[in-house]
This record gives sequence, structure tokens and C-alpha cells, in this order.
Amino acid sequence: MADKKLQAGGKILIPARASVCLITTVAPLRAAWGLPENFAPTSYVGLADPNLVWEALIGILVVCSFLAAAALWVLSALSQAKRSQLRRNAFIGYALNNLSQGAVMTDAQDRVVFCNDRYLEIYGMARSDLRKDITGPELLRMQRERGALDLEQFNESAGGPEGFITELPGGRSVAVKVFSLPSGGAVSTHEDCSEQRQLSRPERQLLSQELENTKKFLELVVDNIPVSLTVERVSDGRYLLANRSAETILNRRREDATGLTAADIFNAREAKLIIARDEAAIRKRGLLTEEHPISTKDGLRLFRTRRMTVLDEAGEPQYLIKTHEDVTDRRQTESRMAHMAYHDGLTDMPNRAAFLQALAQMIEACAGTDEEFAVLSVDLDGMKEVNDVFGHATGDKLLIEVAHRIQDLARGGVVARLSGDEFGLIIDGKQPAAGFRLAEQLAEALAKEFLIDGKSVRTGVTAGISVFPHNGTDAAALLANAGAALFRAKATSRGSISIYEPEMDQQIRDRRVLHQDLSLAIKHGELSLYYQPQAKSRQTVASSEITGFEALARWMHPVRGFVPPSDFIPLAEESGLIVEMGEWILREACREAASWPMPLQIAVNLSPAQFMHGDLVSLVHSILLETGLSPGRLELEITEGVLIKDFGRGLGLLRRLKALGVRISMDDFGSGYSSLSYLQAFPFDKIKIDRAFVINLGRNPQSAAIVRAVIGLGHGLEMSIVAEGVETQEQLGFLADQGCDAVQGFFIGKPLPIGQYAALVGRPFGNIMEPARKTG
Repeated sequence: MADKKLQAGGKILIPARASVCLITTVAPLRAAWGLPENFAPTSYVGLADPNLVWEALIGILVVCSFLAAAALWVLSALSQAKRSQLRRNAFIGYALNNLSQGAVMTDAQDRVVFCNDRYLEIYGMARSDLRKDITGPELLRMQRERGALDLEQFNESAGGPEGFITELPGGRSVAVKVFSLPSGGAVSTHEDCSEQRQLSRPERQLLSQELENTKKFLELVVDNIPVSLTVERVSDGRYLLANRSAETILNRRREDATGLTAADIFNAREAKLIIARDEAAIRKRGLLTEEHPISTKDGLRLFRTRRMTVLDEAGEPQYLIKTHEDVTDRRQTESRMAHMAYHDGLTDMPNRAAFLQALAQMIEACAGTDEEFAVLSVDLDGMKEVNDVFGHATGDKLLIEVAHRIQDLARGGVVARLSGDEFGLIIDGKQPAAGFRLAEQLAEALAKEFLIDGKSVRTGVTAGISVFPHNGTDAAALLANAGAALFRAKATSRGSISIYEPEMDQQIRDRRVLHQDLSLAIKHGELSLYYQPQAKSRQTVASSEITGFEALARWMHPVRGFVPPSDFIPLAEESGLIVEMGEWILREACREAASWPMPLQIAVNLSPAQFMHGDLVSLVHSILLETGLSPGRLELEITEGVLIKDFGRGLGLLRRLKALGVRISMDDFGSGYSSLSYLQAFPFDKIKIDRAFVINLGRNPQSAAIVRAVIGLGHGLEMSIVAEGVETQEQLGFLADQGCDAVQGFFIGKPLPIGQYAALVGRPFGNIMEPARKTG
């Protein structure tokens, strides 16, 4: 501060010093010349007062001195300012040259006005390489020529906020940034960042690898999305992204679709619709879902399209994301499923559900009027035999042909397949006459032979009829009552037609109650076993030696009393109770036989249902172990139904059972049509001739021929033969003459509690009415 004041004071004293110099200069001159104080030049004598002349001369000298002093002051000030500027420039230059960054400054005319030493050092340049008037672009070209600059990258990125990094030939890296000046010039900074980049290179490589992996992962995910995905820019409608699945609807590679619009890809009509839907989604600014057809290389397909608008930071639509899911096959499947839900898979006729729906509609249309209509429940006769003889494939073809004939006769009426071989019909007209007449026509039409695969096949029908509104006013009741009438017709005789009567309801209810009671009978010990003897075939009963017994189930109902086996055994078969009942019968029979002193055979019937449920072989094995019965004393009787249901499985189970040591016999032989093939497939121990052939011996020559043939066949196959239903001496004698091995029937002995045969099994003769032991 003192220096500044001193400098300012010096500036003020310069004129004063100049005045003092002038005075001190004039006074000595006057004295040196020896002039008197009143001396004046003679040239001025007469012109003025001599004193005035001296004063004028002195004044001129003073002015000149002042001007000279002012000039000196100005020169001194300028010199000092120049020295100050030089000092400031030297200081700024020193500071800029000692920066760690290179710096270059250009003016508004792009001339380089400054370049520090660090810049020259970074790029390996000398001050002499730069001419005095070099420009910025020329300096950049020099760098490029030396391989120290990517000029294109510099122009694109240097002015940005992040600048850019240039790689030098020696492997060093320089970060370059350019800043514009308000005057129109620019300043660029150049920083050597080699070490930082070297230190961060592994991290950057890892990050780059992660980014690359993420990119590949996202691309993989997008490409494997199971629906077509596209992204469009809202501003111009151009596709920005499409996955591989989208190529189907775009009809081109996804790379080729980028940058195109819907108008470029689809035909004019489809493009117009697509653009309209896109615009609707954009206006909604949310999710929009719809289904519409799109032409593809595979033809016209139905797509479920979802459109979602993506908004920018300002809340304006920026992108439109679309997914396209091909639902053609799904909709076709749904349509087929809907058809299947109401149609039979074999005949393509309406099924039970469709029939009930049509029946409800018919009731609604006729309600409140005097119109009538009939419901027919029609059951085919002989389908089991057709399947047994010709196979199920032929049976299926027969059902299809039957369906065609029924539809032709119905003449536009409703026809449905209600179950395996049961059909339902709805017929209007005067009832029950119209329904009965149609049932008769059906019986006549279906009695005619069917030619299937060159084979002549025959069937028949049994029918039950209910009438609206007399036999019911709702669909379920009418169909149930038609079924009740059908049940009565079957019980009467095959091929008959029955019209519903109210008492049939009681029969159906009785049957249902009986079923309920049967399910409790096993638990309550109401079932018991009766035993019917089997004997060697001799001319007389007295000479016929007892070889064993067949165990037969009997039911003593606490209210109904004795229930015939013909009533409860079919009911048990239909309801599945036969499985539980069969297990009880097998265990009880084996326990009883194991207690006999005489090692006689015990025969037990097995139902086909037992072969289909549970592990029958393990059950038999466990019962034999539990009761202690020798396996060779147990004889399991089966019908051909065991093999008809599932031949391979049934045959396998029979072999496993025989491996236990038990004996296997074919029951009711001759009642079906496939027994011969079964005899060839499995070595049965015994064949039982059906009672229907034995009863007719002596009255029907064909029966005698069949019995002879079966006996000869069995012996040829090394199987013993048992004839069932022997009731007369003539039958017994015929069978003995033909070499039949054993017989069974009322003539030999009726089914009775085992106490009645105590002596035959080796027990002491006691209470002959002793019942079989019961288990709870």
C-alpha cells in the first residue's frame, strides 16, 4: 500500500519538479551573463517595457519546461505500465506453462494466441514447430499428421460435456475438452490420463464384459419370448425393435423391419386397421388388448395383440410396445373342446349334456300349451357279443352305422348317444303313440344286418319311453323315467318296448335302497357263504365221490329276508361293491376250507372288477398265508370277461396267480364267443360247461353235440371238465358216458351252509344246521 502511495505521489511531483528545474535554470543564466536586473533586449526597445519582455521570455521558458515535464511524466507512466503488463504477462505465462494440463487458446479468428509448454510436451512438439500466425485447425492437422488425434472424433465429441479421449502412438491417453469463450474464441484443455485409464482398465473391461453379457442376455430373453414383440416410435410409427417371433407377422427378418412402418410392411387394408388400433392405444395411454386376424406366410392367423404406451419424462407418448400371440390353434382347440363337451367322440352325435340341454329347451317351448313329446331311451342288444366275436373296432363301427340309421329315422328330431350303447331321442306328435311307433321302426331298421368290413353283423334294440308333461316336467325327470321304462323292458325281455308307469319309480327307488343296504350288509355281517358240492362224474349219485365245494354268497336282509343272488350280485357288479364283497368271500371261504379235516378243493368266483382294482395277486397270497390254506386246494373261477376287459393285463395276472400254486378254471364256458382263443393263450386247469347246455341234454341234439365237443377239446388240452346245472339222472348218465370229469348241480347237492355237509368235510356229525362263521 505504501508503494502504491509512493508511486502516486511521484506522479504528482513530476510537474513541480519540472517547474523548479526551469526556475533554477533561468536564474544562473542571468547572473552568468552579468546582466543587470533591469536588462532587456534592444530589439524590443520601444516596443514594450523591458520588464515585460523578460516576463514573457520567462513565461515561455516556464511553459516549455512544463510541457517537457508533462512529456516526461507521460513517457514515465507508459514505461511503467508496459513494465507492469510485462510482469503480469510473465506471471500468467509462467502460471499457464506450469499447469499439469496442456492448454491452447484461440481468438475469434481461430488464431492461436496461446499454447503452453505442457501441451507441447504432451504431444511431443517444440515451440519452433508453431509458426507465429498458426491457426487452431492447422494445429489440429499437425496433431493428426503425427497420429496423435482422431479429427472426426474431436469435432464430434470435444465440445461435449464429457469431451473425448484420444490415444497417442506411444500408448498414452489424453482427455480433451473444448470450452467456447464469450469473445468468440475457445480454450482447449489436454490432460494426460494414461495412468488413470491403466488403473481402471480391468474394472472397465469387467464392466464392459458385464454390459456385453447383459446385452446378450436381454437379447436372448427377448428373442425367446413365446410371443411376438415389437417396439415402435410414436413420433413416426417406425419399428425400433422386433424379436425373432415377430418375423412371422412381419413376413421378414427382424433386422429388415427396423426403420419401417406398418404401411411399409402390411397390405393397405391391414396397415390401415393396424395404424388405427395403434393410434387408439396411444390415445388411451395404457394397455389395450384385442384379437384380430393378420396375414402371414402360413395364411390368415388370429392374433391376440396387447398394446402398451410408454410415456417420456414430460408425460407424452414416446414408444408403443406391442405383443402378438398367435391364438389360432388355441381358439380352434377351444372350439373343438366346446364341440366335444356336447358331442360324442365316436359318432359325433350330441351327448348326454347336449341332450339334456335340448330337452330343457323343448320343455320351455311346450310349457303352457297342449303339445306333447316323447323321450326315448334306446339300448342296443348284443353289443357285448359283437365285441367278443369281432372285436371292439368292429363294435365301434357298428355304433357309427347304428347312429346313422337312427338319425335317418328320427327325421330331424333330436338324437343323442347317452352312453356306450344307449341312445336318446326326442319325438313330438301325439303321445305315446308317436313314440311307440318310432321305437318299432327303430327295432325293424336295426334288426337288418350291417355289413362291416365284409362281415355280417346284427343287433337289436330295447326301448323305454316317457311322455311330457304326463311323466315329468323337467329334463332330468323325463330322462330318468325313460330310463326306468328301459330297465323294465330289459327285465321283461330283450327287444321289447316299455312305456313309463308311475310304479316304475318305486322299483328304481327300491333298487337304490337295496344298493345302500348292500353296502352296509358286508360291514354288519349279513352276508354268509353257502357251499355246493362238486363230485366225480359217475353213473349214479351214490357212486359219485365228492371232490370239493364251490363257495356261493347269500344275503339275509334284516327286513326283506332272503335276497336272491340274481338281485344283489348284478347290483354289486354295477356299483363296484363286488370288489369289497369278493375279498370277504375269498377270505371266508379259505378260512372255512382250512378248518376241514378232509383236504377237499374250495372254488371261489372272481369278478372282472377284482382284476381291475388293487393288487389281486398280493391279496390272494396274503389270504393263503393268513388262513393257512394250501394253495393247491384253492380254485379260482373266472369268466372270459376278465380277459375281454384287458387281455394283456388279465393274462399276466392269471399267470402270476397260477405261479402261487392255485388252480384256475374257466367258468360258464360256451356262453361267450371268444373262449377258444383264451384256452389257447392260457393253460386253464379246468373248464366248466355252462348250465344252459347241460339243462337241454336229452331235449336238444345241438346241446349234446356241444357238450361232447367241449369234453373232447378239454381233454385234448389236458384240462379237466366240470358240467354245471346237473339236475337229472339222465344228464348225469350222459355226462358219465362222455367221460366228463366232474359234475355240479342240484342233483348232486344244493348250495347249503357248510354244517349240512359236515360229514363230507370230515367233521364229527353234529349240528347239521351250523351256519358258516361270520366276520364283522
